[in-house]
Amino acid sequence: MASRRKIILPKRKKKVSRIQGKMGKAPGTVSYMGTKEKTESVAHVISYNKDSYDEDSSKELQIIEATRTSSKISWVDVVGITDEPFIEALGEYFGLNGLVLEDAINTEQRPKIDEYDNYIFGVFKMLYINGGKEIIGEHVAISLFKDTVLVFQEVEDDVFNGVRNRIKSKSGRIRSRGADYLFFALLDAIIDNYFLVLEHINLKIEELEDEVYDNPRPEVAQKIQLLKKEILKIRRWIFPVRELISRLIDSESTLITKDTKIFLRDVHDHTLEINESLQIYREMSMSLMEMYMSNMSNKMNEVMKVLTIMASIFIPLTFIAGIYGMNFEHIPELKWEYGYYYFWGVMFILLAGMLIYFKKKQWL
Repeated sequence: MASRRKIILPKRKKKVSRIQGKMGKAPGTVSYMGTKEKTESVAHVISYNKDSYDEDSSKELQIIEATRTSSKISWVDVVGITDEPFIEALGEYFGLNGLVLEDAINTEQRPKIDEYDNYIFGVFKMLYINGGKEIIGEHVAISLFKDTVLVFQEVEDDVFNGVRNRIKSKSGRIRSRGADYLFFALLDAIIDNYFLVLEHINLKIEELEDEVYDNPRPEVAQKIQLLKKEILKIRRWIFPVRELISRLIDSESTLITKDTKIFLRDVHDHTLEINESLQIYREMSMSLMEMYMSNMSNKMNEVMKVLTIMASIFIPLTFIAGIYGMNFEHIPELKWEYGYYYFWGVMFILLAGMLIYFKKKQWL
């Protein structure tokens, strides 16, 4: 996987303004819905068959037009979805429905699969860990045509380097298969990377468990709350994928062959495992907060126990000191020659007796 750049999201106000800008427009209007700054789109095109391989990049549509006349399998990877005119022209060239283009550049779109007469369109979330050990969620849209796979993604970083290397090095079966196998390979790369994200979440949970046991501070509660929100967000992105893969397996479209459906079943098994793990982590994150509250309560009880014991020790001593501190002239013991020493002796005996008693009761 390529090195990851830290993605700093703009303030929420910018996002809201773009949503407001979309309101009132006709359905199918190509209007970017996201938080990235406007940049030109770049198309990376990989064309291959069993015997040859070509790769090129351009900001012009002509590079893509050249691949459509080729007999090779083409992977058109469009990086940057803020360039609305380019996206619209590309969609018109491939014959994509306006609603499809709208979903392709709407980063808030829920994962989905739509089947059309001559292509299959899907929206997914590509998750990976960046250099700062943060979980990054990137919007990605994939369209499967007869001999072409068209991908829209937000930034250059992605999880497809393994697929690129397999195509370039002629490794595995990908060079001898059709576009549907390339479509599967990209989905498989996205879903396999979910396991790395779940492993990262598991490590976070283990670290928080140690902190909850060793030092349950208020900062730990904030970390737990942030983790819960992160898991819920990831679950919203991942949970629908199982059903989408199932739909692809059951699809009657001629774009997906029976051989590729066998591999899709393996991906479906992975989604089941991922969803089960995610549900477990969600429950563990919820139990972390309960554990934190319980440990804080136990810690408070220990403090209260110590204070109660100290108060219990000093109550009889204070009682004795209070009696002999009264300003009455005829207190019997005031005339004793060694009364002061008797007074301290009684106090030490009381102190020792109470400590022994508390020790026997295992209160200390």
